[in-house]
Amino acid sequence: MITTSNNEFTPVELLKEKRYLELLADRFPSIQKASMEIINLEAIMRLPKSTEHFLTDIHGEYETFTHVLRNASGVVRRKIEDIFGLSVRKSEKDALATLIYYPEEKMEMILQDENIEDLHEWYMITLQRLSMIARKVSYKYTRSKVRKAMPLAYAYIIDELLYESGPEKHEYYNGIIRTIIEIDRAKEFVIEISHFIQRLMIDRLHIIGDIYDRGPSAEKVMDVLQNHHAVDIQWGNHDIIWMGAAAGCKALIATVLRISARYINLDTIEDAYGINLLPLATFAMEYYGEDPAEVFTPKENGDKNGKSIELIKQMHKAISIIQFKLEAQIIISNPQFEVEDRLLLDKIDYEKGTIIIEGKEYALLDTYFPTIDPKDPFKLTKAEDELMNRLQLSFLKSNLLQKHIEVLYAKGSMYLTYNSNLMYHGSIPMNEDGSFYEMTINNKTYKGKALLDKLDIIARRAYFTCHRADADPRDKAYMWYLWTGPNSPLFGKHRMTTFERYFIADESTHFEKRNPYYKYRDEEETCNRIFEDFGIDPKTSHIINGHVPVKARKGESPIKANGKLFVIDGGMSIPYQKVTGLSGYTLIYNSYGLVLVEHKHFTSIEEAVKNNLDIVSSRQIVETNATRKRVADTDIGTDIKEQVIDLKKLLFAYTKGLIKERV
Repeated sequence: MITTSNNEFTPVELLKEKRYLELLADRFPSIQKASMEIINLEAIMRLPKSTEHFLTDIHGEYETFTHVLRNASGVVRRKIEDIFGLSVRKSEKDALATLIYYPEEKMEMILQDENIEDLHEWYMITLQRLSMIARKVSYKYTRSKVRKAMPLAYAYIIDELLYESGPEKHEYYNGIIRTIIEIDRAKEFVIEISHFIQRLMIDRLHIIGDIYDRGPSAEKVMDVLQNHHAVDIQWGNHDIIWMGAAAGCKALIATVLRISARYINLDTIEDAYGINLLPLATFAMEYYGEDPAEVFTPKENGDKNGKSIELIKQMHKAISIIQFKLEAQIIISNPQFEVEDRLLLDKIDYEKGTIIIEGKEYALLDTYFPTIDPKDPFKLTKAEDELMNRLQLSFLKSNLLQKHIEVLYAKGSMYLTYNSNLMYHGSIPMNEDGSFYEMTINNKTYKGKALLDKLDIIARRAYFTCHRADADPRDKAYMWYLWTGPNSPLFGKHRMTTFERYFIADESTHFEKRNPYYKYRDEEETCNRIFEDFGIDPKTSHIINGHVPVKARKGESPIKANGKLFVIDGGMSIPYQKVTGLSGYTLIYNSYGLVLVEHKHFTSIEEAVKNNLDIVSSRQIVETNATRKRVADTDIGTDIKEQVIDLKKLLFAYTKGLIKERV
């Protein structure tokens, strides 16, 4: 596979690299060690390409998200069908699948099930079946990689069960299983081998943004991603507000709290991240205690976390007014953003209860503004300022929040190119004529890839310098712009009409025009220009997008631009499912090609465990490789090829006496 031979190297050339080769010799100190590593790497490149899964717009829907991971977007069930076919009843296959998904919960039910007459026999059958599945899913990996995925306590046993060599060793394997049962380790072994199967089903996970907001358990999703063996994240606009809030940007702290109140997700703020909301509740009761705040009624009703719906409405309104003031301060301080049209509090006639927007007067749905001074409407009151200082300190001091945000920075970025796929959450900002939009930052213009690279740097600087006295306040302002700016790659609309949606009945004022990108992305020519800008081959590459839910209910396809672009926001977030009619998409990229998986509604983990329910998923093969892809055809393969060349140089240096073996 690697054509480079030792004859292509000369002593003179290698002497120039001697310092590097000496360092490499620390890892491979002999001809034998270097030779064995070359053989190993050459063999790895001949293995089938591993499986990648792409998900987006999780929005805190932990139960749906974790089920999709556990069942590998339906692949676990397909493996079970491939192995057992008609030889095992459907009910048994359903129960086996659920056991793999939720081994701890399912084992508790099984041990209490009076219908199981012979638990020893159940264990024998189940462990044999789990061993067969584990054998099936591990075949495309090296034994070294499989061993690394094994639970340490049972690694030797699983290793033995995976590599059955024929009927002559059948009794040997049954003996292993019988011993596991007899020494009362069967329950633990079932759990561990089930997790092992899950681990091998998805080799790499790509999250195309928007982990946070709307759904109830974003922190649990982050726990999963933090511990995942191989994951990357492309930031979404809803992630960036949490990243900015964790950096201490008060406007984004207010935004996080407003959205959490709107969707009654204050539990995430208080219980998960330990941020004390009593100061906000106290402030709201003092200044809005007599205000019905009807237009701030959340998306759900009920009593949440000890707070009545009336109090949540008042908290919702209080923090919204503070958000509008803080945003106005950013806009005034950063004229380069060109979003002066979002300065609205000074356009209100507080006596008439009206507002003028773009020359037209509208009646306000709510005219009670006890904390706004009409003469200086963007100024925080003393109480508001004290409240935001306390909330800012709470966000900065939340250990778990900071830990999760560090995961977003460590595993995340504005975009990623991987195996000829370009992933980003929102858009590449464009002008009306389809050309790339140029943004001026510190007197220099950026567009396309260069713009995303620059904004990535600013986002990192905003967080990692937030505690420094010399931190540039414009960095946090750009975090706010990434959330809501008209040419933000993460937002992609001409304005965010939050104020209008709360205060104006006329829905024409709620309209948010999309960036021209969303018109041009359907064209193959546009995708090819983007590929060229990002330095990847237009003939073999794809764009994978999230952010805008696919209206599948209305017949919209997630496949755009003749298969060059995939929009995989299928509505994992429950509020969007009325539009999409789905519960999300997964795009799977394996050695055979690309498969789009469409997920129907998921009830709950409890129902799944109790009744062996699964997400009903349909698969669509969207691209088939002419020949099966191998590791050599991937980005990892490119790296391995370079390693092999370096090792061959080291081998040549050993044989010519340029470097001494360290034996």
